[in-house]
Amino acid sequence: MTNETYIPGKDASLESTIQTMQAKLASRGFQLNESSLLHPVDGIWSVHVKDNECPMLFANGKGATELAARASAMGEFFERLGTHYFWTHFYLGEARANRPFVHYPQEKWFAHAPDGKWPDELLNPSLRAFYDPEGEIETEVLVDLNSGNVDRGVCALPYTRLSDGALTWFPVNIIGNLYVSNGMAAGNTMMEARSQALSEIFERHIKYRIISEGLCLPDVPDAVIARYPKIAAGVKGLRDAGFGILVKDASLGGEYPVMNVTLLHPKDQGCFASFGAHPRFEIALERALTELLQGRSLDSLEGFPEPGFDMDEINSVANLEIHFVDSSGVISWNFLCDKPDYDFHDWDFSTTTQEDYDWLCNRIAKDRFDIYVSDFAEQGAYACRIIVPGMSEIYPVDDLEFENNSAGNLIRPAMSRLSQLSQAELAELNEDLASINASDERPLWEILGLAIPAGTAWKELRMGEIKTLVALALGDLDAVLDGCQWLRMYQQMNPARLAVYQCLENIIKLEDTAPYLAALELMYGQATVHTAQNALGKINVFFGLTDLGPNFEFSEMHQGLLAAYDKLFK
Repeated sequence: MTNETYIPGKDASLESTIQTMQAKLASRGFQLNESSLLHPVDGIWSVHVKDNECPMLFANGKGATELAARASAMGEFFERLGTHYFWTHFYLGEARANRPFVHYPQEKWFAHAPDGKWPDELLNPSLRAFYDPEGEIETEVLVDLNSGNVDRGVCALPYTRLSDGALTWFPVNIIGNLYVSNGMAAGNTMMEARSQALSEIFERHIKYRIISEGLCLPDVPDAVIARYPKIAAGVKGLRDAGFGILVKDASLGGEYPVMNVTLLHPKDQGCFASFGAHPRFEIALERALTELLQGRSLDSLEGFPEPGFDMDEINSVANLEIHFVDSSGVISWNFLCDKPDYDFHDWDFSTTTQEDYDWLCNRIAKDRFDIYVSDFAEQGAYACRIIVPGMSEIYPVDDLEFENNSAGNLIRPAMSRLSQLSQAELAELNEDLASINASDERPLWEILGLAIPAGTAWKELRMGEIKTLVALALGDLDAVLDGCQWLRMYQQMNPARLAVYQCLENIIKLEDTAPYLAALELMYGQATVHTAQNALGKINVFFGLTDLGPNFEFSEMHQGLLAAYDKLFK
């Protein structure tokens, strides 16, 4: 008889979870390859998985055993599949934007009002006040990046408010802009997945509070750590490897289900704080420990920043965002003080999955936040996304007005057919580029939602460069010179392409290049001079930027991503 392995917090054995999820993925055309299986010390495992046909679909898993790490990776892959998170940052193409539904059959589209006001059925009065307190954001801003279908309106998904069961329509745009992957989970059962999603929300919320307020946490006594042999073995293994390891209670006085493990590197004095959350003490602590080394070997733990003193820097939006992405932000020196702001609490809030879920919901309600849930079972495994406005945002609400990813919808149609634009269309594109609130360093692929391989002109294209090229196509030489000078300082592009701009700058300044042509060709090469002269003469102005097409047909990588998306609806 085959042995089955059960771990706390999971409603099925690890073997069953892996086998079931693999079979369901295979039935939908997804075949996962495992790589980077790491076991740096006892009690800590991690693994990376990615789809065989579309490597852009990947997930990471972690756990105290190899089986736990593999099951974790499968769960994360299903969570991203069920919630469509794999495609959150990418354009789905003109064809898909006009299908009966773009994201899910249950979606609903809201037409734009002439005055740009939000429809009463979109969200609810308190949420509209939360996301748009000044009433200045028009619905066109809420068009999702994925469809880019401004004419169709605002696409929204149904969420249930747990406090009263009320149905609330959340714009896809708001979800993608503010919440990204926070509050997503998949599991063997609904309660298991929802408990995981809520725990994740607690982890990031309390983590941000601890970092931004420079709080000092109490140490967990060695006797308490010793109760959990796998955790104790992991901590000992890291300490034996020469790292300073601090194990701390992040519950803020027994109020929240959060734990912390912090690594101090004696070689470069880097500080890396890892957090984990769950209503059960052991699970929360294990997650904090395994998160520390997820995807990392012992020799890759260098490069984290030293603790800092500048609290303005530490609690800045940019630093907190880095902590969300890879936990590599700056931590306050006060965090390392031996005089904690709270006493240690030997807490445990629940013992079953149902109790986990109930406790988490009640604790959020105690802090007077509302919980909104949407369930996604279309891919054969339960997945959910939970939104807790005011608590689970990863990016500030102001981003809806000032950093909204809908900016790409404004320029994408023109950018997809650059070589075909008339002078009038170029002039309009020039105005639209100027109106987008994005730095010159911002990548265009990110704004457009384009998947494109590294090393290509489209991957390297930045706002500063496209502004320069459009000015060149319009014959605005002053703007071209400004752009060339910016590119000369920026320099983070293919050297051969940069040389064209440097040559172009000199040609414009020389005015009459005939007496200098031989010298230019000796300096830059005949091909580079020829490319610069052609661009100045409005011949192949957008050199290297092949038209993308309305569905980004030019990019094989993007087509692979769209083919994977279509598998969801077979």
